[in-house]
Amino acid sequence: MCAASVQHSADKRLVELGIVLPSCPRPVANYVPFIISGNLLFISGQGPRTADQKFMTGKVGRDISLEDAYAHARLVGINLLSVANHAQNGLSTVRRVVKLTGFVNSSDDFRDHPKVINGCSDLMVEVFGDAGKHARSAVGVSSLPENISVEIEAIFEVA
Repeated sequence: MCAASVQHSADKRLVELGIVLPSCPRPVANYVPFIISGNLLFISGQGPRTADQKFMTGKVGRDISLEDAYAHARLVGINLLSVANHAQNGLSTVRRVVKLTGFVNSSDDFRDHPKVINGCSDLMVEVFGDAGKHARSAVGVSSLPENISVEIEAIFEVA
């Protein structure tokens, strides 16, 4: 699929899914939201931040259900798309989603980290089709900044 048809499809799918990309999230510490190196767009870890800048917090498996954590990961995916949109002045140059690395703030006995990160992975496939299929890691951690429930970083191939 050429970049133009990925863009057309991505824009169309966002509308069909009722997704309006928020403004590019600002870093919470001393780093930049993205770096472009060659044809790769590296996006810094994003959390589940709502349009009104509120973070979704808590420990999955204790404070947050699997279903809610999945929704939080989907929200992170929307924020990742927002950064990609900002970095590339639109999504027209996105050729594919290369890799997602997901971190789940979870209780010690929680074992479904991949099911949480599916919230973001499923969104990428919904938006980009086959170009949204990617390599991935899903890791459980004892804490995340500001007690956010999920953090995900991404690598996109761009034209």
